[in-house]
Amino acid sequence: MSLFGDIFVVILSQVLFFAGGWIFFVHHSFVQLIFSITFSLSCSMFELIIFEIIGILDPSTRFFYWKFILYFMLFIIILILPLYMSYFILCNITFVAKRYIKPMAFLVWLIFIFLFWKIGDPFPILSPKHGIFSIEQGISRVGVIGVTLMALLSGFGAVNYPYTSMTYFMRVVTLADVTSLEKKLLRTYDLIAMKKKRIILIEKDSRSPSSTSLWTSVIQTFSSSGSESVSQLRSDCRALEELARQLFLELVDMKAMQLRMEWSKTFKGKYFHFVGYFFSLYCIWKIFISTINIVFNRVGRVDPVTRGIQIAVNWIGLEIDVKFWSQHVSFLLVGIIVISSIRGLLITLTKFFYAISSPKSSNIIVLALAEIMAMYFVSSVVLMRMNMPLEYRTIVTQVLGDLQFNFYHRWFDVIFLVSALSSIGFLYLAHKQSSNKEL
Repeated sequence: MSLFGDIFVVILSQVLFFAGGWIFFVHHSFVQLIFSITFSLSCSMFELIIFEIIGILDPSTRFFYWKFILYFMLFIIILILPLYMSYFILCNITFVAKRYIKPMAFLVWLIFIFLFWKIGDPFPILSPKHGIFSIEQGISRVGVIGVTLMALLSGFGAVNYPYTSMTYFMRVVTLADVTSLEKKLLRTYDLIAMKKKRIILIEKDSRSPSSTSLWTSVIQTFSSSGSESVSQLRSDCRALEELARQLFLELVDMKAMQLRMEWSKTFKGKYFHFVGYFFSLYCIWKIFISTINIVFNRVGRVDPVTRGIQIAVNWIGLEIDVKFWSQHVSFLLVGIIVISSIRGLLITLTKFFYAISSPKSSNIIVLALAEIMAMYFVSSVVLMRMNMPLEYRTIVTQVLGDLQFNFYHRWFDVIFLVSALSSIGFLYLAHKQSSNKEL
């Protein structure tokens, strides 16, 4: 491919990725611009991995493009995003004068830089032969944060997906259960309304002239006991309102479980139930292999695709071209990982944004999500290197620099194991509590 062809492919892909990022969060124009640039650069790193496998672009062009993207990503992760997050946070603090916002934002950014640099002290990632501004120093620290985030999400997802998609873990909710709970909730609302009506009548009568009725005279005579009665009624109302809130939340959970049971009977539900078995086996295997890797300090040196093809050739006796099929299967595997990573992270970020965002905090949340996304994708490239055949991971190793790749894989196994086991314990307790409620 000619130089102009390479440039055209690069520019076209950047425009498409930028447009994809632009449609996600429509808020402050500058914040949206930063998010879209970060999303475009993140997708471009995955694109370059695929280009490396199938041989698109000249090698020198790919190498330059890799360097440019990584330096730009580090510039955004370390400088742009933290600085503007500090600025918008301080803008939302009412007692901070406007003239002090920019100097204080710069001071907060300096604190972030100090903490970002110190994060490398407990880990074997420091390399004294590289300068402060080298790409190794930046990516090594970004990798620690990003790999930790990836492992936490992976551990929870590997456990939570089978739990939420398989009918085995779904609580059986009948129409009679829902009807009974609805009646109980309505009775509670009636009691609240009745007690509040009594409070209003007592207060109204206590404010009436004493000569109007015999009932008013009695209330005035026993005013202290009337006061205690109102106090008791109000206390009862508070208790009933709390009970109504709990019953309403339980009713919402029952309705959601009913919908899940109906969905599980559809073709899509049965498909996800079947996939849940696969993820259950994957979760068990991953927990087992992570434990083995941690105990024996083991890191794989051959990518899974090449290892699988070699086993097929040596043990089964298949006569196939290892290099040819390794390239094509690696391309397919990396493509699946890329698509699932981008889709999964964007869905998670979108749900998180709409769950906690507000008019004042939306810009801060979008910038924080952009920071998480950038670190996540940079770390994905570091870990994905192991899934590539040796001849294709060379350029990735060159552009990422002299990193301790084995450390990041071991660190991923440790955090994944902790996350998966913690998720199993948490979901077990939640499921047990839900079952006790049913009984």
